[in-house]
Amino acid sequence: MGDGFQALDIILFAMIAAFLVLRLRSVLGKRTGHQRRGPNFASDNMKTKNKEDKAVEIAPTNKMESENTEEVSDSSDPIAAGLSAVREVDPTFDTENFISGAKAAFEIVVNGFADGDKDALHGLLNNEVFENFCEAIDEREAAGNSLETIIVGIKEINVLEARVDGSTAFVTVKVLSEQINITRENSGTVVDGDENRVAPVTDIWTFARNTRAHDPNWTLVETRSPQ
Repeated sequence: MGDGFQALDIILFAMIAAFLVLRLRSVLGKRTGHQRRGPNFASDNMKTKNKEDKAVEIAPTNKMESENTEEVSDSSDPIAAGLSAVREVDPTFDTENFISGAKAAFEIVVNGFADGDKDALHGLLNNEVFENFCEAIDEREAAGNSLETIIVGIKEINVLEARVDGSTAFVTVKVLSEQINITRENSGTVVDGDENRVAPVTDIWTFARNTRAHDPNWTLVETRSPQ
């Protein structure tokens, strides 16, 4: 009889232990509201490299950038209001993560254009921008020239505008970088630029994403220079 009760106790303890394990797994397996995914860029996991095959260094963000990337919803600030509108249609949107992705995309696009690497550009640009870039690459190659670009650093990147049009979110950023750009003939003669001169370059790029599409990637839909 005593052995029977002992066996029953063992079975009971085993059932309790199994119940506790299942409860623990159910708690650990849950995603919380703080586990937010950042924006995706088609090639944001690629490492952009300069002509010496070294990873390009991105300068630390400055005070202006950190203020611009705060998750605020001040309706009196058009940028903050625009970012809030983007988050309404895309709850996973995080400004700081978007800035990081935009930096990576900027380097890939700039270096891809210089190298004439259309495959690297294709996944990051919409059709119109891609065609414009390809046309410029073809014209450069037809002239017998090549472009060398070294991104010395990205000094500043700020959100200039954010808006939503239907289901499509648009975010425009201003990128201030330091670059060395050299155009050479096939003979190697420099026809434009100076390999010893680091020049400041300002670009204004607009990225877009259809928030209802299954594709989570943002694409570059417009590039321009400050007026």
